[in-house]
Order: sequence, then C-alpha cells, then structure tokens
Amino acid sequence: MASESTLLILGASGDLTKRLLLPGLGSLITGGDEADLRLLDGLTILGSARSERARDDWQGEIREAFEGVGAKGDLARALIEGADYVAADPTEPDGLKRLLDAAKGDLVVYFALPPAVITKVADVLADVDLPERTVLAIEKPFGGDAESAAALNEQLRRIVPEDRIHRVDHFLNHRAALGMLATRFNNRILERAWNADDVERVEIVYDETLGLEGRASYYDTAGALRDMLQSHLLQVLAIAATEAPVSLDATNLRDALATALRATRVWPHGKVFPNTDQPSRRARYTAGTVGDKQLPDYVDEEGVDPDRGTETLAEIALEVNTARWAGVPFVLRSGKAIGNPRDEIALTFRPLRFVPGGQTGEGRRERVVLGFKPPRIEVAFTSGGGDMPFELEAATLEGTLPKSPVTEYGEVLRGVLGDDPTLSVRGDVAEQCWRIVQPILDAWQRGEVPLDEYPAGSAGPDSWQS
Repeated sequence: MASESTLLILGASGDLTKRLLLPGLGSLITGGDEADLRLLDGLTILGSARSERARDDWQGEIREAFEGVGAKGDLARALIEGADYVAADPTEPDGLKRLLDAAKGDLVVYFALPPAVITKVADVLADVDLPERTVLAIEKPFGGDAESAAALNEQLRRIVPEDRIHRVDHFLNHRAALGMLATRFNNRILERAWNADDVERVEIVYDETLGLEGRASYYDTAGALRDMLQSHLLQVLAIAATEAPVSLDATNLRDALATALRATRVWPHGKVFPNTDQPSRRARYTAGTVGDKQLPDYVDEEGVDPDRGTETLAEIALEVNTARWAGVPFVLRSGKAIGNPRDEIALTFRPLRFVPGGQTGEGRRERVVLGFKPPRIEVAFTSGGGDMPFELEAATLEGTLPKSPVTEYGEVLRGVLGDDPTLSVRGDVAEQCWRIVQPILDAWQRGEVPLDEYPAGSAGPDSWQS
C-alpha cells in the first residue's frame, strides 16, 4: 500500500495553480516514469484559499487541468476523487490548524502566495507541530533585496532544514537550460570552446509578446529586472557559466551554480551597449500593436502607478570573474510587448586571428544558440562552398531538442514531492542574486539610467539598436 502524503496548495484560487501547478501534476501521470507514479500514489491534493469553495468545484478544476494534458486512468481518477478543499486564512493559527488537521501523512506546503503573505504564514508555521517529513515550496521573488532574502531564509530554516526548502524557479527545469548542461558537458567540441579565449559575448534573452495581462498588482511593484533578470535569467547564467560539477546530484550541482554566481558582478570594463556608458538599460512600452492585439501605454494599464517608473524592458551587462570567463560580457535581457521576440541563450565566438587571403569573416560570426520556445539548438559557422573557389559562406545546423511530456512545473513538482532539491534555488544563491543586481537598482534609483520608451510591438527603443 502506498504511503500517504498531502500537497497543500496555499493560494489555490490563483492563476498559478490553475495554469501551471495542476497541469504539471497531470503531466507526471502522462509522461512520468514509475518513480513519478509512486510519488502520486497515495497523494491528497488539498487546496486552500481564504474564499469559500465547494469541494466538487475544486475537484472539477483538477479534472479540467488533467484532461488538458491527457492525464487519465485510475491514478488520475483517484487524485481527483481524493482531493479536498478547506477555506482558511493561513496567517491565523486557527486557520492553519484546520489545514493541518485535514492533511494526511507527509506534508508538502506549496506557497502560491505573495511574498508579504508568505512571511506571515511562516511566522505561524514556526510555532506549530508539523509532520516530521514536511517540505516547503516557495515561489519567487525570494525577498526584495539581499537583506530581506536573508531574513526570509532564516525564518524558513526555523521551520524545516535547508534541504527541505524548495525555492521554485522553473527556468532551472526548462528544457533549454537542462539541454545546455547535457550539450555542453557531453560535447568535446563545445566544451573546449566554452571559455573567454573563444567566446566574445554571451546573451541570455527572454522577450515576450505579452503585455501586462492584468498583473499590475505584482508586476508594477517589480518590473522586468526583479521579475525576470534577478531570478530566472541569473539562474540560466549560472548554468551557462558553471564549471563541470563532480556529479549532477543536489549537493554538487548546487555548489557549482553557487560558485558561478559568487563570481558574478556588474560589468566593470567600459561600454557594452551603444549610446551609453552604463552597464544597464531600461524602458517601458507605449501604445502599439503586437500581432493582432492593440496595447495601450503601460502607464494607462489598469492598476499601474506611473510615478513608480516601472520598466517593462531591461538589459544588464555582467561579468563572471573566473579564469574561464573573465572579460566576457554576459548580457541579460527581458521585455514585454516585444515584436518578433527572442528567447534564447546565445554564445557569439571571437573572430579568428588569421584567415588566408585576408578574409575576416565579418558578418559570418560563429554562434551557438539554445532556444527556449520551442526548445532548439542552432550552430552557425563559416564554411566553404560559395560560387568561387575558397569563397566563404555562412552555414547553420539546426535541431529541435526533444520535448519532454513532463512540463517545467511537472519537473518542479517531481523534485518537491520526491524531496529532491537539485533543481531548486538554494538559500545562499537567492541572496547572491540580489547582491548582483543591487548596484543596478541603486543606479536606477539615483536617476543615472534614463527610463526610455518603445512602442508595443517593436524590438525596443530606437536608441538601443546598434
């Protein structure tokens, strides 16, 4: 008989639960292995929010999410029929007690809640008796700066040990990030060239066509840098810049990623971006058309406070000051309402010092690109084969990385339910990420970096184009 366990989702009425968590669980049924199915056998999905909700309605939401990813059969039916919902305020001891009384066996508490509420819940959790095998899973942002991140870490460690705290960053579970580890460390050609002697620039870009999409309550207090660069893209940078770990277990891989981020700093060596000596740029969108959708000025979106000066596009230049990477700019960029968006990790290689006949190869730069959506790899290189003897031309090899039947959030939940923190963010790493971006935030606060504008549907401000 399977052992009992409970996945308690705090904030179960939110978009994250409906759009990502529940389909992620379903994907473990459709695409997981036998070990994944054992994790789900005996699991109770316990949803909770402050609002009242019928148990049947909660089960119906789970059923719809499972059907959306093709999850069916006896296990799917058992999870749906065994699911429960309890309306409660988890920041109040009585409300939290009702939730714990409804839980069975080992406990996973998934905080699909705003940061301020997480802190209040953690205060209450620290003073109650929890099942011996309790795991906490927490969505970003992890604090609002290095000091608050450290305080939150200390608060969480009063409840459970560090290895049972999963700070969720689903980009660590993205096929492109995992594919970069596999492609790099299992490929003699790429691994030999993966260094400052051969690589001139690394770009990690995640632009999107979406605008605010009703998320003003969170996004307008965060902005592109805090929402995407400080968390997601710095985790991808760590994967790109890390030295090879001894193994891909939780201890060794997370040690290697932490070492890369400890060596990361704001670019100190002069100009990286055209038309500015600053190592960062920021902008926000104005009215425009993205695809067939008309977007208003960002400042006219419902819930936006124009005086905050929130950016919807950010670029920063960093250096990983190690023997492998010193002197190479790592450019991180993310923006909303971008036309023809890029979403990729791109390494541009240095030109050769000498080419017979004086051909420089300019315009035919070698590049390795790993794309996020769809997961893909491209290798652009210079080859012969033009119309004339010895004429050079560009060639590109392209391939699509295998699409996993398990979603990124399925991968997250695999680690959380399996008590495997390998692909979650360690506490010291969360603090390092704030340490890295703080000088940029300070420069923005001092007004040293202008807030540019760009029409929705464009590639960004005209002045940014090189």
